[in-house]
Amino acid sequence: MMPEENTHYEYRFTLDSGETKTIEVCLNTETLAIICPPADAPLPDWTRLEYSQCPNCNLSAKTHTHCPIAVNISTVADAFSELSSFQQAKVSVQGNSRLFIKTTDIQTALSSILGIYMVTSGCPIMDKLRPMVRFHLPFATSLETQYRAISMYLAAQYLRYKKGKKPDWALKGFVKMYEEVHKVNVAFTNRLNAVDKCDANNSALIVLDSCAELINFNFEMDEEVPKELEGIFKPFTNSAL
Repeated sequence: MMPEENTHYEYRFTLDSGETKTIEVCLNTETLAIICPPADAPLPDWTRLEYSQCPNCNLSAKTHTHCPIAVNISTVADAFSELSSFQQAKVSVQGNSRLFIKTTDIQTALSSILGIYMVTSGCPIMDKLRPMVRFHLPFATSLETQYRAISMYLAAQYLRYKKGKKPDWALKGFVKMYEEVHKVNVAFTNRLNAVDKCDANNSALIVLDSCAELINFNFEMDEEVPKELEGIFKPFTNSAL
């Protein structure tokens, strides 16, 4: 079966006032790169690469005048710049094959959108999380996100093993990867300070980053796999294969 040409997610926010905001996300199904229409206005100053550039950024202003994430996310950030993070909304997310609906606060739903943009815009650091977008789960809990992240990383190690490359079964690179992701998330909040008149965008990014922080904390406490997950794998861990 041939894959669909593009993967679509439509996020529709219905506020208590009756106002609606719709964000349409389109991804190339094969590469998972985000597809954004050309900007119809000059890019804001905060999208320049050197504006609050991430300390671990390996892009050069000579070849990239603007941060690829900031360019793609600018329209979304502007749409939510005047909303409060804890403002309630009924949010529906229509994907290619599923519909999700939840009444939640703006920051929770917006963090789900930002999560897609952050890893599909061409940032070399965030690119490593791109496989997770193929199985995007709106409104995911921190435990669900940790499970998906660990599963993604281990699947990547198996593919490395199959190709004759050294796999990282101890997940040492997993920790390093999320340390770098956290640095990007922190630096990016400084960019969003330039557009936020309220706190929706920044709070959404903090929600998104909380998983990276939790993963790092777990590894510092020698709990690579959350205890909540260990129990359900006893059929594998307590018996011979």
